[in-house]
Amino acid sequence: QVQLVESGGGLVQPGGSLRLSCAASGRIFRINAMGWYRQVPGKERELVATITSGGSTNYADSVKGRFTISNDGAKNTVYLQMNNLKPEDTAVYYCNAAYGSGNSFWGQGTLVTVSS
Repeated sequence: QVQLVESGGGLVQPGGSLRLSCAASGRIFRINAMGWYRQVPGKERELVATITSGGSTNYADSVKGRFTISNDGAKNTVYLQMNNLKPEDTAVYYCNAAYGSGNSFWGQGTLVTVSS
């Protein structure tokens, strides 16, 4: 099992930037990929970006060119750099760790609000 702790959310104006962090602990050596998802009330949770243990990345079309996912193996931390934020990026952002077995774990979520 892995424990995930997100941080870095907050209030930002449109066009601004935030960096989310997700610190992983526990059985991290079996993680196949990590990712960021987001959810707004009344809607399903949606993928934002993922990064595999080999460093391959994948992004939702809505964030391509604005968001960058990366990881720091030494710190067991995954980051989501979010630039040029838009009001529609407002959501609770969740970190996910996925194992090759199909199991996955979620963090508690961090709120990002983009508003003037």
